[in-house]
Amino acid sequence: MKKTIPLLILTFICLSISGQKKANPELQADALIRQMTLDEKIGQLNQYSSDWESTGKITAEGDKETQIRQGKVGSMLNVTGVDKTRKLQELAMQSRLHIPMIFGLDVIHGFRTTFPIPLGETASWDLALIEKSARIAATEASAYGVQWTFAPMVDIARDPRWGRVMEGAGEDTYLGSLVAKARVHGFQGNGLGNVDAIMACAKHFAAYGAAIGGRDYNSVDMSLRQLNETYLPPFKAAVEANVATFMNSFNDINGIPATANKYIQRDILKGQWNFKGFVVSDWGSIGEMIAHGYAKDSYDAAMKAINAGSDMDMESRCYRNNLKQLVQDGKVDISVIDEAVKRILVKKFELGLFDDPYRFCNAAREKKQTNNPENRAFAREIGKKSIVLLKNEPLSNGKTLLPLSKQTKTVALIGPLFKATKANHGFWSIAFPDDSTRIISQYQGIKNQLDKSSSIVYAKGCNINDNDKTGFAEAINAAKSADVVIMSLGEAADMSGEAKSKSNLQLPGVQEELLKEIYKTGKPVVLLLNAGRPLIFNWASDNIPSILYTWWLGTEAGNAIADVLFGDYNPAGKLPISFPRTEGQIPIYYNHFNTGRPAKDENDKNYVSAYIDLQNSPKYPFGYGLSYTKFDISNLKLSSDKLSSGNKLTVTVDIANTGNYDGEEVVQLYVRDLVGSVVRPVKELKGFQKLMLKKGETKQLTFTLTPEDLKFFNNEIQYINEAGDYELFVGNSSDASLKANFKLTL
Repeated sequence: MKKTIPLLILTFICLSISGQKKANPELQADALIRQMTLDEKIGQLNQYSSDWESTGKITAEGDKETQIRQGKVGSMLNVTGVDKTRKLQELAMQSRLHIPMIFGLDVIHGFRTTFPIPLGETASWDLALIEKSARIAATEASAYGVQWTFAPMVDIARDPRWGRVMEGAGEDTYLGSLVAKARVHGFQGNGLGNVDAIMACAKHFAAYGAAIGGRDYNSVDMSLRQLNETYLPPFKAAVEANVATFMNSFNDINGIPATANKYIQRDILKGQWNFKGFVVSDWGSIGEMIAHGYAKDSYDAAMKAINAGSDMDMESRCYRNNLKQLVQDGKVDISVIDEAVKRILVKKFELGLFDDPYRFCNAAREKKQTNNPENRAFAREIGKKSIVLLKNEPLSNGKTLLPLSKQTKTVALIGPLFKATKANHGFWSIAFPDDSTRIISQYQGIKNQLDKSSSIVYAKGCNINDNDKTGFAEAINAAKSADVVIMSLGEAADMSGEAKSKSNLQLPGVQEELLKEIYKTGKPVVLLLNAGRPLIFNWASDNIPSILYTWWLGTEAGNAIADVLFGDYNPAGKLPISFPRTEGQIPIYYNHFNTGRPAKDENDKNYVSAYIDLQNSPKYPFGYGLSYTKFDISNLKLSSDKLSSGNKLTVTVDIANTGNYDGEEVVQLYVRDLVGSVVRPVKELKGFQKLMLKKGETKQLTFTLTPEDLKFFNNEIQYINEAGDYELFVGNSSDASLKANFKLTL
């Protein structure tokens, strides 16, 4: 009888609170914590992966089911499907206090329907579409029992050698912050408690994308000003969007592993930003502090992580095995445990799991979202809008090769990626048994749109990453027999992503050699480049007339690519990251600082900051992307040549579609602070607008700037304005040259 009294008291308290007009999750959590033993509290801080699949090395565990029944597991990851999640939730409901578990999964760019990799989605520069992509992913994932995604990744990444560049929004803090908000809003929908809303997780906190040498999991070394100005704003934006959770990062920041970094977790995140959600470690990162040389053993690691603000331990067992002893030894105050537990329980109450632990286990919803045609249609839409046209030079007849005619008599499709299916998902996708039949290959997408009187000649030519040239002859013959050649080259899908850092970003294997042989046939060539990161393809860029960067576009990849190839959609994608000329330029990004010896142009090499054997500029700059039509931006005007406190500056430009096709353009606004108390970037993105123009149409665009837009962190890490002179640029890439000047007065 004694064992039932606490449960009866708990049930009465929770029912009383939940019976109020508006239940308060914090009061509910407080009431529950008062009933919990220390072991039960520690259980809430413990997260295990299922044994079915994982994103890291699974730690052997004797009997997870028994631990769940005992209330020693607060969350599981890598469990999907209503049958599996219900089975495990039923075990949790056998625990003394009936505390439900949260089920998490890496839902990165779609669930049942896969969308372009996040870097590719960002190339759309369409925040509404990016938000809708996350909204659909949440709807599908929640129908399969998932309540928490480990996304969005909001790390700023300026080094394409880092494999996880594919998972974020690229190199720019302003754009990255807007994308972070869009994806959080998409995942969390109308708010936690709705059955189609899942908890978002801003990761990796912090500066993970600045890993030295682009090598995953490596150290990060930077000034606090750089950290606050460049790498933290997208995380702050996520907090402003009410993101439910954070994940800390594997790296150290100036010698302190992020997992135990009090400055970023307690002082900034939970202090300055007043973040109310909880922080989960990355996979095993608490225990990995031993290898860092920052913790002596798992006891020491658990102490440092929990005191620094890491609330939930993903897969290291450090909390499970050591927190109780740490409390008993006086190394961790019970209030620290209670705070972490409360943050987690509040989210469980907000999700509605205490009202109905099985509300995400609805077989009818799961069936409805298994093959949703509306979601597939959207995948095609965002896929085509993520494609970037890098080049479309006129041929000898004065006409551009793209868009292709659907009546082209014979089209040769050459390359190792045309008939690939699962590869179109890219890294960080959810695998399903029928993927090979559901995903639209590039071959199928092109075949779907070519006229019935046209014919396709196909040759693989080579593999992605070996030296086998035996398929060259067949490919050359195929090219010679065709009117137009389309080649599909690039990385394998698993060459970018976590633990996929590369020192060589050239086309792998003998793909470039194949391309050169096909080029020698004299047939016009369109090149499709498939990758999760910027590749280096200088020969192709200099010689192939038409190039499309197609990233990895997901379930509808083939149809999306065909829509662009044949002109059903006029490409409008813009690069969210600079493309280097060689690996020796890396890291390369548009908003760099100037030096005391800047080069005056690309030919200036005389005792200035320059390479003697290479241009300073990237091959393709941030914000770059072409269209089948032409746009002219002109008539830049400012409402005043001064901007003062409490006021705004209005910027207007005219944009005209002077080409032969209707099309979309992304007009970008940049500023430069000419003199500051600290060195300022040569340009910073401060606004952009994407708009559709009919051929021959002209529109006027209006941007506004306020003093708040011009703030920066000074050397004392104060976020301030400084009076002074500014340059303002408007254009269709970071190379924008249309310029005006104004003065900020305070």
